[in-house]
Amino acid sequence: MNRAEVRLSKFLARILRHAPESAGLTLDREGWADLHGVVQAAQRAQLAQSAAEVGRVVEINDKQRFALSSDGLQIRAVQGHSTVDVNRSFEAVTPPELLWHGTTERNLPAILADGLKPGRRHHVHLSPDRATALKVGQRHGRPVLLEVAAGAMTAAALVFHRAENGVWLTRAVPPAFLRLA
Repeated sequence: MNRAEVRLSKFLARILRHAPESAGLTLDREGWADLHGVVQAAQRAQLAQSAAEVGRVVEINDKQRFALSSDGLQIRAVQGHSTVDVNRSFEAVTPPELLWHGTTERNLPAILADGLKPGRRHHVHLSPDRATALKVGQRHGRPVLLEVAAGAMTAAALVFHRAENGVWLTRAVPPAFLRLA
């Protein structure tokens, strides 16, 4: 992605995950927004001029953070919402035995004491592989990789979901299911 596309992607993440009202948008319970309204917001922010530009960012986003509806009239963030208006319905899915979470050293004491919590988001995000989790952890400091005993969590009746982009979601990960990798 070039710089303009990165700026547009960050704008889309903000308005489709966290602050739709800042762009004059309303999201439905599944996170969908009217594409025309999103394009108008991007035009006002001088980040895009057309639905084609927004669609290109949806298409080329390396983490597949966004989706267009089958009719092309709506757009949403796939996961990562913090707004109370959105409550995506995901099917429960059996995860692999191990999943991974990347974080930074400064977060480690709290995580080891209290487990992984979603913070402002609706779910804890977990990666299917070590490399992806490590990349996530590197975004904000010295990375730390945590192994999540997802199979044991499932056996303990904790529920997992998998977003369309492959990110694994759960409400929380108690410390007993975490191990430094």
